[in-house]
Amino acid sequence: MDMHEISDSSIQLIVTSPPYYNAPFDYDGLFSNYAQYLGVLKRFSKESFRVLNEGRIVALNIDDMLVNGTKYPIVADAIKIFQEAGFRYRDRIIWKKPDGYLRISKRSGVLLQNPFPMYYYPDNLLESIVIFQKGKFDYRSISKEIRELSEIDTKEFQNNNWHKTLWEMTNVLPGSPLEKNVAAFPEQLPYRIIKLYSYVGETILDPFLGSGTTMKVARSLKRNSVGIEIIRDLEKVIRKKTGFDGNSEIFNNEDHLEIVERNTGKFKSVTLEYIEKKKTKEI
Repeated sequence: MDMHEISDSSIQLIVTSPPYYNAPFDYDGLFSNYAQYLGVLKRFSKESFRVLNEGRIVALNIDDMLVNGTKYPIVADAIKIFQEAGFRYRDRIIWKKPDGYLRISKRSGVLLQNPFPMYYYPDNLLESIVIFQKGKFDYRSISKEIRELSEIDTKEFQNNNWHKTLWEMTNVLPGSPLEKNVAAFPEQLPYRIIKLYSYVGETILDPFLGSGTTMKVARSLKRNSVGIEIIRDLEKVIRKKTGFDGNSEIFNNEDHLEIVERNTGKFKSVTLEYIEKKKTKEI
Protein backbone atom coordinates (compact mmCIF):
# COMPACT_ATOMS: atom_id res chain seq x y z
CA MET A 1 0.00 0.00 0.00
CA ASP A 2 3.02 2.26 0.52
CA MET A 3 6.19 1.78 -1.54
CA HIS A 4 7.82 5.15 -0.93
CA GLU A 5 11.33 3.62 -1.09
CA ILE A 6 10.77 2.90 -4.81
CA SER A 7 11.10 5.73 -7.34
CA ASP A 8 8.44 6.58 -9.91
CA SER A 9 8.56 4.50 -13.12
CA SER A 10 11.59 2.48 -11.95
CA ILE A 11 10.11 -1.04 -12.15
CA GLN A 12 9.78 -3.05 -15.38
CA LEU A 13 7.52 -5.86 -14.13
CA ILE A 14 5.36 -6.58 -11.09
CA VAL A 15 4.46 -10.19 -10.34
CA THR A 16 2.77 -10.96 -7.04
CA SER A 17 0.01 -12.67 -5.14
CA PRO A 18 -1.78 -10.61 -2.48
CA PRO A 19 -3.20 -12.41 0.57
CA TYR A 20 -6.32 -14.38 -0.27
CA TYR A 21 -9.22 -12.68 1.49
CA ASN A 22 -9.58 -14.43 4.90
CA ALA A 23 -8.60 -17.80 3.40
CA PRO A 24 -9.38 -20.47 6.04
CA PHE A 25 -5.88 -21.98 6.20
CA ASP A 26 -3.61 -18.98 5.71
CA TYR A 27 -5.39 -15.71 6.46
CA ASP A 28 -8.45 -16.66 8.49
CA GLY A 29 -9.90 -13.47 10.00
CA LEU A 30 -6.98 -11.26 8.89
CA PHE A 31 -9.27 -8.60 7.39
CA SER A 32 -12.17 -7.14 9.35
CA ASN A 33 -14.41 -7.12 6.28
CA TYR A 34 -14.36 -7.33 2.51
CA ALA A 35 -14.40 -3.56 2.09
CA GLN A 36 -11.14 -3.34 4.04
CA TYR A 37 -9.58 -5.95 1.77
CA LEU A 38 -10.64 -4.04 -1.36
CA GLY A 39 -9.18 -0.91 0.20
CA VAL A 40 -5.81 -2.66 0.37
CA LEU A 41 -6.08 -3.58 -3.33
CA LYS A 42 -6.97 0.02 -4.23
CA ARG A 43 -3.93 1.50 -2.49
CA PHE A 44 -1.73 -1.25 -3.86
CA SER A 45 -2.97 -0.65 -7.44
CA LYS A 46 -2.25 3.08 -7.25
CA GLU A 47 1.26 2.54 -5.91
CA SER A 48 1.87 -0.10 -8.57
CA PHE A 49 0.86 2.35 -11.28
CA ARG A 50 3.25 4.94 -9.86
CA VAL A 51 6.36 2.73 -9.63
CA LEU A 52 5.82 0.83 -12.89
CA ASN A 53 7.52 1.94 -16.08
CA GLU A 54 5.38 3.02 -19.05
CA GLY A 55 4.16 0.11 -21.17
CA ARG A 56 4.94 -2.49 -18.55
CA ILE A 57 3.03 -5.32 -16.90
CA VAL A 58 1.46 -6.26 -13.57
CA ALA A 59 0.75 -9.99 -13.20
CA LEU A 60 -1.65 -10.54 -10.32
CA ASN A 61 -2.18 -14.08 -9.01
CA ILE A 62 -5.55 -13.83 -7.29
CA ASP A 63 -8.85 -15.65 -7.12
CA ASP A 64 -12.38 -15.57 -5.78
CA MET A 65 -12.68 -16.79 -2.22
CA LEU A 66 -15.31 -18.78 -0.37
CA VAL A 67 -15.47 -17.70 3.28
CA ASN A 68 -18.10 -19.03 5.66
CA GLY A 69 -20.43 -19.96 2.82
CA THR A 70 -20.13 -16.61 0.98
CA LYS A 71 -18.33 -16.37 -2.37
CA TYR A 72 -16.45 -13.09 -2.90
CA PRO A 73 -15.93 -11.91 -6.53
CA ILE A 74 -12.30 -10.87 -5.98
CA VAL A 75 -11.13 -11.28 -9.59
CA ALA A 76 -13.90 -9.06 -10.99
CA ASP A 77 -13.39 -6.45 -8.26
CA ALA A 78 -9.59 -6.47 -8.72
CA ILE A 79 -9.94 -5.94 -12.48
CA LYS A 80 -12.18 -2.94 -11.90
CA ILE A 81 -9.85 -1.53 -9.24
CA PHE A 82 -6.78 -1.77 -11.47
CA GLN A 83 -8.66 -0.24 -14.39
CA GLU A 84 -9.66 2.67 -12.19
CA ALA A 85 -5.99 3.10 -11.20
CA GLY A 86 -5.14 3.60 -14.89
CA PHE A 87 -4.18 0.12 -16.06
CA ARG A 88 -5.44 -1.63 -19.17
CA TYR A 89 -6.87 -5.11 -18.59
CA ARG A 90 -4.83 -7.17 -21.03
CA ASP A 91 -5.35 -10.89 -20.31
CA ARG A 92 -6.47 -13.50 -17.83
CA ILE A 93 -4.57 -16.78 -17.54
CA ILE A 94 -6.10 -19.67 -15.63
CA TRP A 95 -3.72 -21.70 -13.47
CA LYS A 96 -4.92 -25.30 -13.16
CA LYS A 97 -3.60 -27.34 -10.24
CA PRO A 98 -3.15 -31.12 -10.54
CA ASP A 99 -6.29 -33.25 -10.52
CA GLY A 100 -6.96 -34.62 -7.08
CA TYR A 101 -5.34 -31.72 -5.20
CA LEU A 102 -7.60 -29.87 -2.82
CA ARG A 103 -6.36 -27.52 -0.12
CA ILE A 104 -9.82 -27.17 1.39
CA SER A 105 -12.29 -30.00 2.11
CA LYS A 106 -14.10 -31.37 -0.92
CA ARG A 107 -17.18 -29.27 -1.55
CA SER A 108 -18.46 -31.85 -4.01
CA GLY A 109 -18.83 -34.29 -1.12
CA VAL A 110 -22.00 -32.46 -0.11
CA LEU A 111 -23.78 -33.95 -3.12
CA LEU A 112 -22.45 -37.44 -2.35
CA GLN A 113 -24.12 -37.18 1.04
CA ASN A 114 -27.24 -35.60 -0.45
CA PRO A 115 -27.62 -36.75 -4.10
CA PHE A 116 -30.36 -34.29 -5.02
CA PRO A 117 -30.58 -31.04 -6.98
CA MET A 118 -29.32 -27.85 -5.26
CA TYR A 119 -26.66 -29.69 -3.23
CA TYR A 120 -23.94 -29.22 -5.88
CA TYR A 121 -20.78 -27.29 -4.90
CA PRO A 122 -17.83 -27.88 -7.28
CA ASP A 123 -14.27 -28.39 -6.05
CA ASN A 124 -11.95 -25.59 -7.17
CA LEU A 125 -8.63 -26.48 -8.81
CA LEU A 126 -8.19 -23.11 -10.55
CA GLU A 127 -6.65 -19.73 -9.82
CA SER A 128 -6.35 -16.62 -11.96
CA ILE A 129 -3.28 -14.74 -13.17
CA VAL A 130 -4.64 -11.38 -14.30
CA ILE A 131 -2.42 -9.34 -16.63
CA PHE A 132 -2.58 -5.53 -16.59
CA GLN A 133 -0.58 -3.07 -18.68
CA LYS A 134 0.35 0.56 -18.04
CA GLY A 135 0.09 2.40 -21.35
CA LYS A 136 1.90 1.15 -24.46
CA PHE A 137 5.28 -0.54 -24.67
CA ASP A 138 7.99 0.94 -26.91
CA TYR A 139 9.60 -2.11 -28.50
CA ARG A 140 12.34 0.06 -30.02
CA SER A 141 13.56 1.02 -26.55
CA ILE A 142 15.27 -2.37 -26.12
CA SER A 143 18.71 -2.79 -27.67
CA LYS A 144 19.50 -5.65 -30.03
CA GLU A 145 21.97 -7.07 -27.51
CA ILE A 146 19.41 -7.20 -24.68
CA ARG A 147 16.76 -8.63 -26.99
CA GLU A 148 19.09 -11.50 -27.94
CA LEU A 149 20.06 -12.16 -24.32
CA SER A 150 16.37 -12.32 -23.40
CA GLU A 151 15.19 -14.50 -26.28
CA ILE A 152 12.44 -16.95 -25.31
CA ASP A 153 12.99 -20.62 -26.10
CA THR A 154 10.15 -21.31 -28.53
CA LYS A 155 10.35 -25.07 -27.90
CA GLU A 156 9.84 -24.48 -24.18
CA PHE A 157 7.03 -22.07 -25.06
CA GLN A 158 5.21 -24.63 -27.23
CA ASN A 159 6.01 -27.84 -25.34
CA ASN A 160 4.73 -26.42 -22.04
CA ASN A 161 1.63 -24.79 -23.59
CA TRP A 162 2.53 -21.24 -22.59
CA HIS A 163 0.58 -20.12 -25.66
CA LYS A 164 -2.70 -21.10 -24.00
CA THR A 165 -4.73 -19.21 -21.41
CA LEU A 166 -4.73 -22.41 -19.33
CA TRP A 167 -1.46 -23.15 -17.52
CA GLU A 168 -1.11 -26.46 -15.71
CA MET A 169 1.33 -26.05 -12.82
CA THR A 170 1.92 -28.06 -9.66
CA ASN A 171 1.28 -25.96 -6.58
CA VAL A 172 3.50 -25.70 -3.51
CA LEU A 173 2.35 -28.53 -1.28
CA PRO A 174 1.42 -27.90 2.37
CA GLY A 175 4.31 -28.71 4.68
CA SER A 176 7.05 -27.33 2.44
CA PRO A 177 9.66 -26.09 4.97
CA LEU A 178 10.36 -22.69 3.38
CA GLU A 179 6.67 -21.92 2.86
CA LYS A 180 5.42 -22.44 6.41
CA ASN A 181 2.80 -19.78 7.30
CA VAL A 182 2.99 -18.45 3.73
CA ALA A 183 0.62 -19.17 0.81
CA ALA A 184 3.41 -19.37 -1.76
CA PHE A 185 2.96 -19.85 -5.48
CA PRO A 186 5.16 -22.33 -7.43
CA GLU A 187 8.39 -21.15 -9.03
CA GLN A 188 6.94 -21.91 -12.47
CA LEU A 189 4.52 -19.00 -12.10
CA PRO A 190 7.06 -16.14 -11.80
CA TYR A 191 9.43 -18.05 -14.11
CA ARG A 192 6.96 -17.90 -16.99
CA ILE A 193 5.82 -14.34 -16.27
CA ILE A 194 9.38 -12.99 -15.93
CA LYS A 195 10.55 -14.64 -19.17
CA LEU A 196 7.48 -13.52 -21.11
CA TYR A 197 7.23 -9.92 -19.89
CA SER A 198 10.75 -8.69 -19.01
CA TYR A 199 14.29 -8.43 -20.35
CA VAL A 200 17.64 -9.43 -18.85
CA GLY A 201 18.94 -6.79 -16.43
CA GLU A 202 15.53 -5.25 -15.72
CA THR A 203 13.97 -4.91 -12.27
CA ILE A 204 11.14 -7.13 -11.05
CA LEU A 205 8.97 -6.18 -8.07
CA ASP A 206 6.95 -8.40 -5.74
CA PRO A 207 5.05 -6.20 -3.24
CA PHE A 208 3.80 -9.25 -1.30
CA LEU A 209 7.09 -11.16 -1.24
CA GLY A 210 6.33 -13.89 1.29
CA SER A 211 9.10 -16.50 1.23
CA GLY A 212 10.97 -14.84 -1.64
CA THR A 213 10.02 -17.03 -4.63
CA THR A 214 9.82 -14.13 -7.11
CA MET A 215 13.25 -12.79 -6.12
CA LYS A 216 14.82 -16.25 -6.36
CA VAL A 217 13.49 -16.78 -9.88
CA ALA A 218 14.37 -13.23 -10.97
CA ARG A 219 17.96 -13.77 -9.82
CA SER A 220 18.22 -17.09 -11.67
CA LEU A 221 17.00 -15.35 -14.85
CA LYS A 222 19.56 -12.52 -14.51
CA ARG A 223 17.02 -9.89 -13.51
CA ASN A 224 17.26 -7.47 -10.60
CA SER A 225 14.46 -7.56 -8.09
CA VAL A 226 12.78 -5.74 -5.23
CA GLY A 227 10.56 -7.46 -2.68
CA ILE A 228 8.37 -5.99 0.05
CA GLU A 229 7.35 -8.14 3.00
CA ILE A 230 5.68 -6.93 6.18
CA ILE A 231 6.46 -10.00 8.34
CA ARG A 232 9.93 -9.46 9.82
CA ASP A 233 10.39 -13.15 10.71
CA LEU A 234 10.62 -14.13 7.04
CA GLU A 235 14.01 -12.53 6.40
CA LYS A 236 15.91 -15.76 7.12
CA VAL A 237 13.63 -17.70 4.79
CA ILE A 238 14.01 -15.09 2.04
CA ARG A 239 17.81 -15.07 2.41
CA LYS A 240 17.95 -18.86 2.18
CA LYS A 241 15.61 -19.14 -0.78
CA THR A 242 17.35 -16.38 -2.76
CA GLY A 243 20.82 -17.76 -2.00
CA PHE A 244 21.97 -14.90 0.21
CA ASP A 245 22.34 -16.97 3.39
CA GLY A 246 26.04 -17.55 2.84
CA ASN A 247 25.60 -21.23 2.00
CA SER A 248 24.61 -21.10 -1.66
CA GLU A 249 26.92 -21.53 -4.65
CA ILE A 250 24.10 -21.48 -7.19
CA PHE A 251 24.24 -17.82 -8.10
CA ASN A 252 26.77 -15.22 -9.20
CA ASN A 253 28.84 -14.06 -6.21
CA GLU A 254 28.81 -10.51 -7.57
CA ASP A 255 25.10 -10.21 -6.72
CA HIS A 256 24.18 -8.54 -3.45
CA LEU A 257 21.12 -8.18 -1.23
CA GLU A 258 20.17 -4.99 0.58
CA ILE A 259 17.63 -4.98 3.42
CA VAL A 260 15.70 -1.77 4.15
CA GLU A 261 13.59 -2.06 7.28
CA ARG A 262 10.74 0.22 8.35
CA ASN A 263 10.80 0.58 12.10
CA THR A 264 8.18 3.31 12.39
CA GLY A 265 4.97 4.42 10.71
CA LYS A 266 1.68 2.83 9.80
CA PHE A 267 3.26 0.30 7.45
CA LYS A 268 6.26 -0.76 9.54
CA SER A 269 7.39 -4.37 9.66
CA VAL A 270 5.64 -6.68 12.15
CA THR A 271 6.24 -10.12 13.60
CA LEU A 272 4.45 -13.34 12.72
CA GLU A 273 3.09 -13.35 16.27
CA TYR A 274 1.48 -9.96 15.60
CA ILE A 275 -0.20 -11.30 12.45
CA GLU A 276 -1.53 -14.34 14.32
CA LYS A 277 -2.96 -12.15 17.08
CA LYS A 278 -4.55 -9.89 14.49
CA LYS A 279 -6.28 -12.86 12.86
CA THR A 280 -7.69 -13.97 16.22
CA LYS A 281 -8.72 -10.38 17.04
CA GLU A 282 -6.47 -10.25 20.14
CA ILE A 283 -5.27 -6.81 18.95
